[in-house]
Amino acid sequence: MSLPVGFSDHPSELLRVGPGFVLAGQPTNVAPGFSGKKSDGAETLAARAPVLAQLQEQLFAESRFGGTKSILLILQAMDTAGKGGIVGHVVGSVDPQGVKLTTFKAPTDEEKAHDFLWRVRPAAPEAGMFGVFDRSHYEDVLIHRVHAWADETELQRRYDAINDFEAELVAAGTTIVKIMLNVSTEEQLERLTARLQDPTKYWKYSPTDLEERKFWPEYMDAYQRVFERTSTEHAPWHVVPADKKWYARMAVQEILIKALGGLNLQWPAGDFDLAEERARLKHA
Repeated sequence: MSLPVGFSDHPSELLRVGPGFVLAGQPTNVAPGFSGKKSDGAETLAARAPVLAQLQEQLFAESRFGGTKSILLILQAMDTAGKGGIVGHVVGSVDPQGVKLTTFKAPTDEEKAHDFLWRVRPAAPEAGMFGVFDRSHYEDVLIHRVHAWADETELQRRYDAINDFEAELVAAGTTIVKIMLNVSTEEQLERLTARLQDPTKYWKYSPTDLEERKFWPEYMDAYQRVFERTSTEHAPWHVVPADKKWYARMAVQEILIKALGGLNLQWPAGDFDLAEERARLKHA
């Protein structure tokens, strides 16, 4: 599938975490592989939305006739990085009946009584569905490492459990797209400040955002460990520069289009005789 105008290289290749990846060396205020400006990015996002929508519809349609494929978008980021914008501007362009959005909050007492993946497994997308995890099982190896809520032995067990879980999903027909939106501390501060200056954004602000901000170096270290232990061949991570929201949305859109495009999706032929049904219509 060809790239839209303005792209020299595909984001799925440029932003994929590979051997030797170092998060600390990744710039956040850049637009890798794209030569256009913000206005060009907005046009590209709008122009490519129907492409993503058609692929998602084909995925959904195939499942109505026995197809087993699905896709799962996993979004992780520091606060204000733009996960909501990805959900609204990228995922929001497809048919909502084929989308399953799950936002994992702090676990309940019942969930705490089980292994950390207990509440995650039922949220995995069924055949034909476009699943989205707005935060995910990775919180259990990120915030738990930062605040020492789990020791090193348990964290290593969880990395292995995550890899096994994702391998199971892939074997069952799910394509996993893992995105970390990489925002800078400076940009986050600007966005937090903006939330307190706009009454329509007060609801997005939480005092805990500032508390967690104090642990920025620890979170970056925790993310680095996540990439080293869980960016696998079947479920690689992509780290997307997120200071430019317009680029992040466009890059994630292209990564999703490529992932779905690689599934060789087809429109189902239907389970009826086409000529017979056309003839019947003439007398309806």
